[in-house]
Amino acid sequence: MMVDRYRFAFFAVFLYLVRVFEASAGDADPLYRACVEQCEKTGCVGERCFPHCKFPSDGASVDGPWYLQEPLYLRWKQWDCQSDCRYYCMLDREKEREALGNRPVKYHGKWPFKRVYGIQEPASVALSALNLAMQFHGWLSFLILLNYKLPLKSKKTYYEYTTLWHIYGLLSMNSWFWSAVFHSRRQDVDLTEKLDYSSAVALIGFSLIIAILRSFNVRVEATRVMISAPLLAFVTTHILYLNIYNFDYGWNMIVCVAMGVAQLLIWAIWAGVTRHPSRWKLWTVVVGGGLAMLLEIYDFPPYSGFIDAHALWHATTIPLSYIWWSFIKDDAEFRTSNLLKKVK
Repeated sequence: MMVDRYRFAFFAVFLYLVRVFEASAGDADPLYRACVEQCEKTGCVGERCFPHCKFPSDGASVDGPWYLQEPLYLRWKQWDCQSDCRYYCMLDREKEREALGNRPVKYHGKWPFKRVYGIQEPASVALSALNLAMQFHGWLSFLILLNYKLPLKSKKTYYEYTTLWHIYGLLSMNSWFWSAVFHSRRQDVDLTEKLDYSSAVALIGFSLIIAILRSFNVRVEATRVMISAPLLAFVTTHILYLNIYNFDYGWNMIVCVAMGVAQLLIWAIWAGVTRHPSRWKLWTVVVGGGLAMLLEIYDFPPYSGFIDAHALWHATTIPLSYIWWSFIKDDAEFRTSNLLKKVK
């Protein structure tokens, strides 16, 4: 849905700023740095020792049978010695800060989240999964509406934008899937980061194409190709540039924000001039998505180490996704009804 596109655009801004200010108050803390350095030498934080550090408290190597090594589910998560040292030193420092009445601080550009079964941001992962489920529900109900509830013409739907919305639904589900994977481990895993960013860019770019085609009511196939081809070429080139040549966060931010703002303006203007019976749903998504962005601006530490502003933002996209797919289905009914009237 439309709010997905703004989510990725503003999330790109957020991540870019995170990397610009990578040195945070937490990792600049001398006590934290000393803890991490000590852990990397000994493999232990307090009484907790990590086999994959290969340096227990007595300094001997822990290479041994597989059952003495890291559990499989953690090996899949790829938590290494440095990550575990940083994580447990962070927890200890936050406990000390809390005892002194101090607020949480960021470490390496990120708030201090608590892992759950090796998942770094469990709330964001769960909400991303719910968004994925909502996208699947919306796409499936759209498919059922067109093929089993609305009249067909030679086994084809009357609605001219059917294929475009099907592609959009698949791209949305793909993006939320990689969002869940990325939030499960946001640190030091380049593959999931690239897949998340690439999926987001693909969704934003294709969504811009849909916004143009639907708002300007472009139905001629040749015209659609002329409009879509340059945008598809640009998006494809941008994705290849990020993955092969240079993963430039700043340039990716500019591209995502430009395409996201363009879509917002197109849908907002069309909602203001059209007589579509469900335009109020379109306005709801535009305004609701804009207000939800305040959660990205008002960044606050995770409550109890689990739920932060970005996780709450994920939560707001769930009802907005439902409304957006409801609008798409209403649009299919509206266009089909108008076309049937012309046929009669």
